Amino acid sequence: MNLEQARFNMIEQQIRPWDVLDAHVLDLLSVVRREDFVPPAHRALAFADLEIPLKDDETSIARGQVMLAPRVEARMLQDLNVQKHEKVLEIGTGSGFMAALLGHRAQRVLSLEIDAALAATAQANLQRAGVMNVEVRVADGAQANLAADGPFDVILLSGSVAQLPEALLEQLKPGGRLMAVVGDEPMMRATLVRRAEGQGWVSTQPWDIVAPRLLHFPEPVRFHF
Repeated sequence: MNLEQARFNMIEQQIRPWDVLDAHVLDLLSVVRREDFVPPAHRALAFADLEIPLKDDETSIARGQVMLAPRVEARMLQDLNVQKHEKVLEIGTGSGFMAALLGHRAQRVLSLEIDAALAATAQANLQRAGVMNVEVRVADGAQANLAADGPFDVILLSGSVAQLPEALLEQLKPGGRLMAVVGDEPMMRATLVRRAEGQGWVSTQPWDIVAPRLLHFPEPVRFHF
Protein backbone atom coordinates (compact mmCIF):
# COMPACT_ATOMS: atom_id res chain seq x y z
CA MET A 1 0.00 0.00 0.00
CA ASN A 2 1.21 3.51 -0.82
CA LEU A 3 0.43 5.02 2.57
CA GLU A 4 0.82 8.65 1.56
CA GLN A 5 -1.45 8.21 -1.47
CA ALA A 6 -4.01 6.42 0.71
CA ARG A 7 -3.83 9.24 3.28
CA PHE A 8 -4.26 11.85 0.54
CA ASN A 9 -7.25 9.98 -0.87
CA MET A 10 -8.83 9.73 2.59
CA ILE A 11 -8.59 13.49 3.04
CA GLU A 12 -9.69 14.47 -0.45
CA GLN A 13 -12.36 11.83 -1.11
CA GLN A 14 -13.88 11.25 2.35
CA ILE A 15 -13.10 14.14 4.67
CA ARG A 16 -13.16 17.27 2.52
CA PRO A 17 -16.49 16.31 0.84
CA TRP A 18 -18.00 16.00 4.33
CA ASP A 19 -17.65 19.77 4.77
CA VAL A 20 -14.36 19.56 6.67
CA LEU A 21 -12.61 22.57 5.13
CA ASP A 22 -10.56 23.89 8.06
CA ALA A 23 -7.00 23.95 6.72
CA HIS A 24 -5.52 23.33 10.17
CA VAL A 25 -7.61 20.17 10.61
CA LEU A 26 -6.78 18.90 7.12
CA ASP A 27 -3.06 19.57 7.65
CA LEU A 28 -3.17 17.74 10.98
CA LEU A 29 -4.76 14.68 9.40
CA SER A 30 -1.93 14.56 6.89
CA VAL A 31 0.67 14.61 9.69
CA VAL A 32 -0.74 12.36 12.44
CA ARG A 33 -0.21 8.78 11.25
CA ARG A 34 -3.61 7.15 11.61
CA GLU A 35 -2.19 3.76 10.62
CA ASP A 36 -0.07 3.72 13.79
CA PHE A 37 -3.22 3.80 15.94
CA VAL A 38 -5.04 0.96 14.14
CA PRO A 39 -4.85 -2.60 15.57
CA PRO A 40 -2.34 -4.61 13.49
CA ALA A 41 -5.01 -7.03 12.28
CA HIS A 42 -6.92 -4.16 10.66
CA ARG A 43 -4.07 -1.93 9.51
CA ALA A 44 -5.00 -2.37 5.84
CA LEU A 45 -8.28 -0.57 6.68
CA ALA A 46 -6.60 2.45 8.31
CA PHE A 47 -7.82 4.90 5.67
CA ALA A 48 -11.14 3.26 4.81
CA ASP A 49 -14.46 5.05 5.32
CA LEU A 50 -15.65 2.75 8.09
CA GLU A 51 -15.42 2.03 11.81
CA ILE A 52 -12.49 -0.20 12.79
CA PRO A 53 -12.92 -2.75 15.62
CA LEU A 54 -10.53 -2.28 18.53
CA LYS A 55 -11.21 -5.47 20.48
CA ASP A 56 -13.08 -8.59 19.39
CA ASP A 57 -12.65 -10.63 22.56
CA GLU A 58 -16.14 -11.55 23.78
CA THR A 59 -14.97 -11.49 27.40
CA SER A 60 -13.60 -7.96 27.10
CA ILE A 61 -15.40 -4.97 28.54
CA ALA A 62 -14.29 -3.13 25.39
CA ARG A 63 -15.93 -5.57 22.98
CA GLY A 64 -17.72 -3.54 20.34
CA GLN A 65 -15.51 -0.47 20.73
CA VAL A 66 -14.28 1.02 17.47
CA MET A 67 -12.25 3.76 15.90
CA LEU A 68 -14.82 6.07 14.36
CA ALA A 69 -14.66 6.67 10.61
CA PRO A 70 -12.05 9.28 9.62
CA ARG A 71 -14.63 11.78 8.34
CA VAL A 72 -16.50 11.64 11.65
CA GLU A 73 -13.38 12.29 13.72
CA ALA A 74 -12.38 15.13 11.40
CA ARG A 75 -15.81 16.77 11.54
CA MET A 76 -15.88 16.56 15.34
CA LEU A 77 -12.46 18.17 15.54
CA GLN A 78 -13.47 20.96 13.19
CA ASP A 79 -16.78 21.67 14.95
CA LEU A 80 -15.15 21.84 18.40
CA ASN A 81 -12.60 24.42 17.16
CA VAL A 82 -10.07 23.56 19.89
CA GLN A 83 -7.57 26.31 20.70
CA LYS A 84 -3.97 26.07 21.93
CA HIS A 85 -4.72 27.44 25.41
CA GLU A 86 -7.62 25.06 26.10
CA LYS A 87 -8.02 22.05 28.38
CA VAL A 88 -9.88 19.09 26.89
CA LEU A 89 -11.67 16.06 28.32
CA GLU A 90 -12.30 13.04 26.10
CA ILE A 91 -14.56 10.16 27.15
CA GLY A 92 -13.53 6.97 25.36
CA THR A 93 -9.84 6.93 24.42
CA GLY A 94 -9.99 3.82 22.25
CA SER A 95 -6.70 3.52 20.37
CA GLY A 96 -5.71 7.12 21.15
CA PHE A 97 -6.02 8.58 17.64
CA MET A 98 -8.64 11.20 18.49
CA ALA A 99 -6.70 12.04 21.66
CA ALA A 100 -3.63 12.60 19.49
CA LEU A 101 -5.53 14.99 17.22
CA LEU A 102 -6.89 16.85 20.25
CA GLY A 103 -3.42 16.97 21.80
CA HIS A 104 -2.03 18.74 18.75
CA ARG A 105 -4.73 21.40 19.03
CA ALA A 106 -5.01 21.85 22.82
CA GLN A 107 -2.83 22.77 25.77
CA ARG A 108 -3.56 19.48 27.47
CA VAL A 109 -5.98 16.56 27.19
CA LEU A 110 -7.37 14.17 29.79
CA SER A 111 -8.75 11.06 28.10
CA LEU A 112 -10.75 8.47 30.06
CA GLU A 113 -10.87 4.83 28.96
CA ILE A 114 -12.88 2.19 30.79
CA ASP A 115 -10.82 -0.76 29.48
CA ALA A 116 -7.35 -0.98 31.06
CA ALA A 117 -5.79 -2.89 28.16
CA LEU A 118 -7.04 -0.36 25.62
CA ALA A 119 -5.82 2.50 27.81
CA ALA A 120 -2.33 0.99 27.93
CA THR A 121 -2.31 0.53 24.15
CA ALA A 122 -3.47 4.10 23.61
CA GLN A 123 -0.82 5.49 25.94
CA ALA A 124 1.88 3.55 24.09
CA ASN A 125 0.53 4.74 20.73
CA LEU A 126 0.58 8.35 21.90
CA GLN A 127 4.12 8.07 23.24
CA ARG A 128 5.36 6.59 19.97
CA ALA A 129 3.68 9.45 18.12
CA GLY A 130 5.41 12.00 20.35
CA VAL A 131 2.17 13.36 21.83
CA MET A 132 3.14 14.23 25.38
CA ASN A 133 0.31 16.51 26.53
CA VAL A 134 -2.33 13.74 26.74
CA GLU A 135 -3.01 11.85 29.97
CA VAL A 136 -4.82 8.54 29.49
CA ARG A 137 -6.60 7.47 32.66
CA VAL A 138 -8.39 4.18 33.31
CA ALA A 139 -11.85 5.33 34.40
CA ASP A 140 -15.53 4.96 33.63
CA GLY A 141 -16.46 8.27 32.02
CA ALA A 142 -20.09 7.83 33.08
CA GLN A 143 -19.14 7.60 36.75
CA ALA A 144 -15.85 9.51 37.09
CA ASN A 145 -15.50 12.27 39.68
CA LEU A 146 -13.90 15.09 37.71
CA ALA A 147 -14.20 17.87 40.29
CA ALA A 148 -10.43 17.98 40.81
CA ASP A 149 -9.70 18.03 37.07
CA GLY A 150 -12.33 20.40 35.69
CA PRO A 151 -13.75 22.59 34.54
CA PHE A 152 -12.86 22.05 30.89
CA ASP A 153 -12.93 24.20 27.77
CA VAL A 154 -13.86 21.24 25.56
CA ILE A 155 -15.47 17.86 26.25
CA LEU A 156 -15.76 15.19 23.56
CA LEU A 157 -17.66 11.93 23.89
CA SER A 158 -16.11 9.54 21.36
CA GLY A 159 -19.26 7.46 21.08
CA SER A 160 -23.01 7.83 21.47
CA VAL A 161 -25.31 8.40 24.45
CA ALA A 162 -29.09 8.36 24.74
CA GLN A 163 -29.17 11.84 26.25
CA LEU A 164 -26.74 14.60 27.11
CA PRO A 165 -25.04 13.87 30.45
CA GLU A 166 -25.78 16.76 32.82
CA ALA A 167 -22.81 15.97 35.05
CA LEU A 168 -20.45 16.56 32.13
CA LEU A 169 -22.26 19.70 31.00
CA GLU A 170 -21.62 21.08 34.48
CA GLN A 171 -17.89 20.54 33.92
CA LEU A 172 -17.81 23.06 31.04
CA LYS A 173 -16.28 26.48 31.55
CA PRO A 174 -18.30 29.48 30.35
CA GLY A 175 -17.82 29.50 26.60
CA GLY A 176 -16.86 25.82 26.68
CA ARG A 177 -18.13 23.25 24.17
CA LEU A 178 -19.27 19.65 24.50
CA MET A 179 -19.84 17.32 21.55
CA ALA A 180 -21.61 13.98 21.65
CA VAL A 181 -23.61 11.75 19.35
CA VAL A 182 -27.07 11.67 20.91
CA GLY A 183 -30.09 9.48 20.25
CA ASP A 184 -31.06 5.91 19.36
CA GLU A 185 -30.59 3.87 16.22
CA PRO A 186 -31.44 4.45 13.46
CA MET A 187 -31.54 8.20 14.18
CA MET A 188 -28.71 9.87 16.07
CA ARG A 189 -27.50 13.47 15.85
CA ALA A 190 -24.10 14.98 16.42
CA THR A 191 -24.91 17.48 19.16
CA LEU A 192 -22.71 20.49 19.95
CA VAL A 193 -23.43 22.33 23.19
CA ARG A 194 -21.87 25.65 24.19
CA ARG A 195 -22.08 26.94 27.74
CA ALA A 196 -23.30 30.50 27.81
CA GLU A 197 -21.42 33.14 29.79
CA GLY A 198 -24.29 33.21 32.28
CA GLN A 199 -26.26 30.12 33.19
CA GLY A 200 -27.54 27.81 30.49
CA TRP A 201 -26.43 26.15 27.27
CA VAL A 202 -26.93 26.68 23.55
CA SER A 203 -27.28 23.46 21.56
CA THR A 204 -27.09 22.71 17.82
CA GLN A 205 -27.31 19.42 15.91
CA PRO A 206 -25.28 20.02 12.75
CA TRP A 207 -25.24 16.53 11.24
CA ASP A 208 -26.52 12.96 11.53
CA ILE A 209 -24.42 9.91 12.35
CA VAL A 210 -24.85 6.57 14.12
CA ALA A 211 -22.09 5.60 16.57
CA PRO A 212 -21.60 2.77 19.09
CA ARG A 213 -22.77 3.37 22.65
CA LEU A 214 -20.46 4.52 25.41
CA LEU A 215 -20.85 2.21 28.39
CA HIS A 216 -22.90 2.95 31.50
CA PHE A 217 -24.47 6.27 30.50
CA PRO A 218 -28.20 6.37 31.35
CA GLU A 219 -30.75 4.94 28.93
CA PRO A 220 -34.33 6.23 28.96
CA VAL A 221 -37.02 4.03 30.44
CA ARG A 222 -38.98 2.34 27.67
CA PHE A 223 -42.58 1.25 27.99
CA HIS A 224 -43.66 -2.13 26.65
CA PHE A 225 -47.29 -3.06 26.05
